[in-house]
Amino acid sequence: MTVETCPSDAADARNQAQEQLSLSTAAARNLATTTKSEPQMQGISSRWLLRKLPWVNVPGGTYRVNRRLSFTVGDGKVTFEKNGSDIRVIPQELGELPLLRGFEDETALGALAEKFAQKEFEPGQIIVQEGRKADEVFLIVHGKVAKVRPAKYEGEAVVGRLSDGDSFGGSVLAGADGKWEFTARAMTGTTVLSMPHSAYKAVADQYESLRSHVDRRSTDGRKPANKAGEAAIDFLSSHDGEPILPTTFVDYELSPREYELSVAQTVLKVHSRVADLYNQPMNQVQQQLRLTVQALRERQEMELVNNRDFGLLNNTEFNQRIPAHSGPPTPDDLDDLLSMRRGTRYIFAHPRAIAAFGKQCNKRGISPSSVEVDGHHIPAWRGVPILPCGKIPISEHHTSSFIAMRTGEDNEGVIGLYQTGLPDEIEPGLNVRFMGIDEKAIISYLVSTYYSAAALVPDAIGILENVEVRSGD
Repeated sequence: MTVETCPSDAADARNQAQEQLSLSTAAARNLATTTKSEPQMQGISSRWLLRKLPWVNVPGGTYRVNRRLSFTVGDGKVTFEKNGSDIRVIPQELGELPLLRGFEDETALGALAEKFAQKEFEPGQIIVQEGRKADEVFLIVHGKVAKVRPAKYEGEAVVGRLSDGDSFGGSVLAGADGKWEFTARAMTGTTVLSMPHSAYKAVADQYESLRSHVDRRSTDGRKPANKAGEAAIDFLSSHDGEPILPTTFVDYELSPREYELSVAQTVLKVHSRVADLYNQPMNQVQQQLRLTVQALRERQEMELVNNRDFGLLNNTEFNQRIPAHSGPPTPDDLDDLLSMRRGTRYIFAHPRAIAAFGKQCNKRGISPSSVEVDGHHIPAWRGVPILPCGKIPISEHHTSSFIAMRTGEDNEGVIGLYQTGLPDEIEPGLNVRFMGIDEKAIISYLVSTYYSAAALVPDAIGILENVEVRSGD
């Protein structure tokens, strides 16, 4: 039987035979082993915070921070509840005022909360005037307030800034005989709640527990103390002759804070078929474990920044927090932040916050310096490196924070806590424990990392908060 071939088909076959003179790459790949990378992970960050924190081994699983006894407690943040345009202070939040710290009579606190009246101030308006009688307590609901005094030669000097949740005039509860030592001026439209001393006295006359608590706290505040509020150590200096020397001792806090190690864990599962048959050229279990460890380290850094119990953002003392001068972070803001402590070692900020700071420097014609950290050229301010930390959140209002810290146990700074020498440890403070093989032939590994962080003294860490990081800055 004769098969007829179309002239055009024959021509195509001849052309194809002439064009392909060697084996195609598609066919050759069937006999070749491809060169491949290890599994890649986009979620890995620089993790500068984990790298630069000095880590202290905690064999007992708990770290106690012993401090000298302090008589004074800085003002805390007060929280409010809003019902339309009506704003009230939550009664229990009045315990954040220094003289009410530790007072738990909710009935008396509720009576006090009812005495606060809402007031509004326009930008530039005076809230209290230096030298006038101090007879009112103020709680800032919303806005920014500058505390100013006359400068030595001319003009005014800003001695402090207050923002949402701050308060001033709390010492008025102990008596209305003093005078304001500063002028409080609204920097923006500001809403406050205020209570005159006469209103407090009316409540205190009804509640003996309230009056006695305030009297006791005010007496503690008058005990000899250094500028940090710690119980003073008496001594004599620059004396002649043979005077009687004072006796003294260093008193300690009776209930020091203890930090228990936190944990981040997961169970890694690998089918035995995969572990047995597909380990060339890369070990499947090792690659699964490598990526799992990276994810755990990312979570660890997130917790060190944001955890409610020990996270740096939530455990910084309120008197170590300052708001920005205007909105975006400026050189003036970072100068104020650095001036709050000795020996600031690092500043951490979200990359967008660092970019916003760079833009403000550009507007002023300032070029920030750079320093070398672990072989990287890092932007710096006053010689302090500004390290990126994407775990510092950016709020829905496009605001973020700068964290400045002194580090090291021997420098009374911020330290990381972990425990080394764990069973089946593969990295310091991180172990992988074999959990067995189930009836479905799936191998399980428990991957755990143990950690915490502690600020040894309050001024070891400070925060520049509520800085704007909008892309238009």
